[in-house]
Amino acid sequence: MRPWLALVLAAAAPAAPLFEQSNFAPAQAGLPEGWLLWIPNPASAPKAGVDTAVFRSRPDSLALAAQGDTEVLGGWERTVPGVREGQWYRLAVHYRAAGLEAERRQVVARLDWLNADGKRAGQPDYAWRFSNEGGWRRLVLEAPALRAAVAVKLQLLLWASRRGKVWFDDISLEAVPAPAPRLVTIAAINLRPQNTGSSEASVTKFIEAIDRTVPPKTDIILLPEGITIVGTGKAYRDVAEPVPGPTTARLGEAARKHRAWIAAGLYEGDGGGLYNTAVLIDREGRFTGKYRKVYIPREETEGGLLPGYDYPVFDTDFGRVGMMICWDVQYADPARGLALRGAELILMPIWGGNVTLARARAIENHLFIAASGYNYPTHVIDPDGEILATAAADGAAAIVTVDLNRRYVDPWLGHMRDRFMKELRLDVPVEPPGLW
Repeated sequence: MRPWLALVLAAAAPAAPLFEQSNFAPAQAGLPEGWLLWIPNPASAPKAGVDTAVFRSRPDSLALAAQGDTEVLGGWERTVPGVREGQWYRLAVHYRAAGLEAERRQVVARLDWLNADGKRAGQPDYAWRFSNEGGWRRLVLEAPALRAAVAVKLQLLLWASRRGKVWFDDISLEAVPAPAPRLVTIAAINLRPQNTGSSEASVTKFIEAIDRTVPPKTDIILLPEGITIVGTGKAYRDVAEPVPGPTTARLGEAARKHRAWIAAGLYEGDGGGLYNTAVLIDREGRFTGKYRKVYIPREETEGGLLPGYDYPVFDTDFGRVGMMICWDVQYADPARGLALRGAELILMPIWGGNVTLARARAIENHLFIAASGYNYPTHVIDPDGEILATAAADGAAAIVTVDLNRRYVDPWLGHMRDRFMKELRLDVPVEPPGLW
């Protein structure tokens, strides 16, 4: 082979993983070479060992198990040298679990970055995205090495379990390119039509506002709650329509014209039921999906509206979005449910509500919230709870471009999206005793 060709092929070949292992033969003290046990409290140490009978590709696997009535906490760790500050890395870990009470929270794979003194260089990053592969789950984490990091401690843990067991196998850590910015331009419309007399006339006002205020290359346009009733003086049943139906068709025309997604609130009639519904239309003007408001306040119940029973999340060409409507923001579980299903941006048509709670929902779930309202500000909130853009004037739009790939990191607490996904407790009963 010619020398220049060998150099070209070598440059084009993917770099070898920084660390890779799929065989864990016991060495000194029964531990695989290079692996130690991380046990913060010996009284709650899990039973740890190499399992020769359970493995994914090659014998053996790293096993952890609870030992009785006491919850166990601890696991395996290995220090991997040679990381470079600012370089992105991908951790991939396969595991199987049995008998766990809350698997999402109890199986932990994390990267704990270390400086030249062997001390923690910032806060650990947690793997929580997973896929199912042949009876095993594959956990994946992509994160940059923190400032001054020269090594990383790879930890595979069993977290607060009384009777479960977990096996880890096929582990790799490799350098990957930093993700490119994923920019999304949001336009939330601030408009309250007056004395229109009909749904059609009110919807026309909103479409005219879109034409007047939305700039080219906008990705998502948000309209308020109940665009088919505001300004009409009518009752819910008078404006209810099928979904998809005439209003989604008109919104579809606007979406095609502006090459943008559109979300809006309207009132849906389905059989004999009436629902407060938000719809999502794609850039081609096609009806993509709907969300029926889960939390129906007393005032709407007395008007005949029924609640929804799901928190759907929709895949768009720029990311994953969910929708909430007005009164949903008063309660923690709508935003939490959407976040757990992967929503990165919540679109919230709203009549009136509590801004402090909306900011809290963004902070606690670490996602963006865009709101379009009447007696509530039309604005966009980031994962730190900061208001990025506001439309104060009637007929204006709150327009901002956000980066869905940006990492929002607290210097003391770390990357909060990861921590939210790993630490959220869904296994603790919350109903007051004797209520029912």
